[in-house]
Amino acid sequence: MFTRLSAVEERFEEVTNLLCDPDVISDTKRLRELSKEQSSLEETVTTYREYKSVVSQIDDAKAMLEEKLDDEMREMVKLELNELSARKEQLEERLKILLLPKDPNDEKNVIVEIRGAAGGDEAALFAAVLFRMYTRFAERNAFKIEVLEASPTDIGGYKEIVFSLSGRGAYSKMKFESGAHRVQRIPATESGGRIHTSTATVLVLPEAEDVEVEVHEKDIRIDTFCSSGAGGQSVNTTKSAVRVTHIPTGIMVSCQDEKSQHSNKDKALRVLRARLYDFYMQQQNAEADATRKSLVGTGDRSERIRTYNYPQSRVTDHRIGLTLHRLESVLEGELDEVIDNLIMHEQTELLKSHAHSA
Repeated sequence: MFTRLSAVEERFEEVTNLLCDPDVISDTKRLRELSKEQSSLEETVTTYREYKSVVSQIDDAKAMLEEKLDDEMREMVKLELNELSARKEQLEERLKILLLPKDPNDEKNVIVEIRGAAGGDEAALFAAVLFRMYTRFAERNAFKIEVLEASPTDIGGYKEIVFSLSGRGAYSKMKFESGAHRVQRIPATESGGRIHTSTATVLVLPEAEDVEVEVHEKDIRIDTFCSSGAGGQSVNTTKSAVRVTHIPTGIMVSCQDEKSQHSNKDKALRVLRARLYDFYMQQQNAEADATRKSLVGTGDRSERIRTYNYPQSRVTDHRIGLTLHRLESVLEGELDEVIDNLIMHEQTELLKSHAHSA
């Protein structure tokens, strides 16, 4: 482990020096790549340097115990040694986690797609609840949110809503949200007071940059049409809505959220790149991706991952058996406890698999 850590530290210093090189500074692409690499290595190097400092302090404390000390000083040194030894163990465990293979998408922005599924109008209303929850979560994490496409219903729900979250580590925070979310509550339209069960599906995609997925004009077909709102009524009479079809894969994206055809095309292409990136990544890394996703579920939209029970104010994540009795705060975007437990579960399973293969 320590040989790897030394190599990481050496690479970090090399990258830091390269970032001061005038040739690198003038090359935008190279500068961006090295800056990302430096950022990804920084926590590991900082932790490793603290670890080395603690080990050095332990050696000094042990050397002091070999000297002639009065009883009070000896007890102080022993106390300090115990504290340093405990810190050393903590840092060792943290370093093991930091050396685990990183998801290359963790630092990316994300595109999130929410759709009402089983339950009709109630499912669409629940889709709106989930969108609000993620909006609050974005605010808590200083992520920028942008709606890319929305299909609202007459009663305030969404048949579908697509939005982006931009900010450092957005994908690492959101990647476990893909799947079927189930709600159990009494709908406002239910006169008999019966609890209904509805579902909405969530898909989280890492947003691809232009350099990662190149969309050639010859591979896409662009259709324009008039935007329509809830209930199907015409919003405007100009053909501002855009449908982009990627001919080789058949992936299709529509966008009508903006009044400008140009803006709708740009948004549609962003979503298309994210879907293509996901499509190609799954093809290239099917086995590795399946292994990672199996740690906290498949990530498939048909898999029920979480239940929101209103009568009991309960949220249950079925992948890790976590239940919280504070539904209201979770729906206000306080998802950190759920997400932290999912991350911890994944890291624990990865550590186990690496221990078995070692």
